[in-house]
Amino acid sequence: MRSGVARATYDDVNLILKLYEIRRDDRMREARRWFSASFKVKTFEDFTKLCPPGSEPNASYRMVTTYWEMVASFLTSGPLSPELFYHSGRELLFVWERVRDIVPAIRESSRHPRELKNLEDAAAAYITWWNAQAPGAYAAFSQRVRG
Repeated sequence: MRSGVARATYDDVNLILKLYEIRRDDRMREARRWFSASFKVKTFEDFTKLCPPGSEPNASYRMVTTYWEMVASFLTSGPLSPELFYHSGRELLFVWERVRDIVPAIRESSRHPRELKNLEDAAAAYITWWNAQAPGAYAAFSQRVRG
């Protein structure tokens, strides 16, 4: 244990490498590229215009957010070392910054109060960690991502 934090294991490393490998899938890369360039919504109305059901943008949105929700579940449920992940997993925060404004409306619309909850909780923990490591860095990152 280092500074009260459990040491990462080889299983943690292997899981991170596997998650990286999944991100390299051609369709996933396309979805991530679209999300980064085009998903800059601030309201649920903006979201429904950009990502109507059945559209390619909707499929890309779902691919990116469900992937990061899955990764976040590994962090919030314990199989993945958060500290090790935080050193290379900033894309999780990027995705959270892009969706956080619309999550309440998505939850209401879907009648699913836990929609993207793992992503929200993992992002909150990551932000706390990052602020302890480098005060001000997260705020600067958030401002860049959110515009």
